[in-house]
Amino acid sequence: MTIPSLLFALLIASLYGALYHLIRGGGLGRLLLFLIFGWAGFALGHLFGVWRGWVLMPLGELNLGLSTLGSVFLLALGDWVSSLGISGARS
Repeated sequence: MTIPSLLFALLIASLYGALYHLIRGGGLGRLLLFLIFGWAGFALGHLFGVWRGWVLMPLGELNLGLSTLGSVFLLALGDWVSSLGISGARS
């Protein structure tokens, strides 16, 4: 994958994370959390598509469809897990 493709993927994944933050709300910490989940989900979706040989909405070297699905899935999962409020401390 070329450097311009990686930068474009980072831009798209960042937009997904920022848009999810705009919809769900929260502070700066949640914005950072959503950006990280957006980046990780985008990468995992793309790598899953490469591994399985599935292509959905290709855009140059990017598998934009599966990357988008991975990003949305991980954003929703991360939001759900972060809202559970589970702490490691027991009383």
